[in-house]
Amino acid sequence: MNIVFDIGNVLIGWDPYAAFRHAFDSDAEIDAFLMDADFYAWNLEQDRGRSRKEAVAAVPEAHAALMDGYFERFHLTIQDKICETWSLMERLRSKGHGIYGLTNFAAETWPVALRVHPQLGEAFEDVVVSGREGTVKPEREIYDLLCRRNKLSPSDCLFIDDSAANADGARKAGWQAHHFTSPDALRRDLTERGLL
Repeated sequence: MNIVFDIGNVLIGWDPYAAFRHAFDSDAEIDAFLMDADFYAWNLEQDRGRSRKEAVAAVPEAHAALMDGYFERFHLTIQDKICETWSLMERLRSKGHGIYGLTNFAAETWPVALRVHPQLGEAFEDVVVSGREGTVKPEREIYDLLCRRNKLSPSDCLFIDDSAANADGARKAGWQAHHFTSPDALRRDLTERGLL
């Protein structure tokens, strides 16, 4: 079996609030700012391949400095490694399963992730980074791309993602999928599938 890992909130935590705590007194204030700036939709467009310059130009002037600063402080948002998931990945590797990565990540922030967590550069036989490819999960093309590039059969792929929509996208592409909620739940599912 080929095991395909999402990265954010599966292998490393992602806390976007960490990039804005210098500017606000509480997470509630950050939450209001993120909603007002439509942060998550904005960020998805970088995952789809939009450049930093284009991203900053796309926001109201009142938000531009803070949103531009997100790129400078991005490293603060990905400090925590989810060690239990890494351990499961190594157990899967030791069983002979192929290990791949498939992530919605901006092309300009992916190198930051590799600096903060160098293991990401060594963990996978291949990793598909959405911002480099111009397509994002749960769009069908990104799943097909990983299979095409690595000559894999979709039915031989198990995708692990913290987004239910992305896991469902994998199923629609003919993959098996696990909606990640915790390392313990993943371990139980992998065991039930006979993969560990």
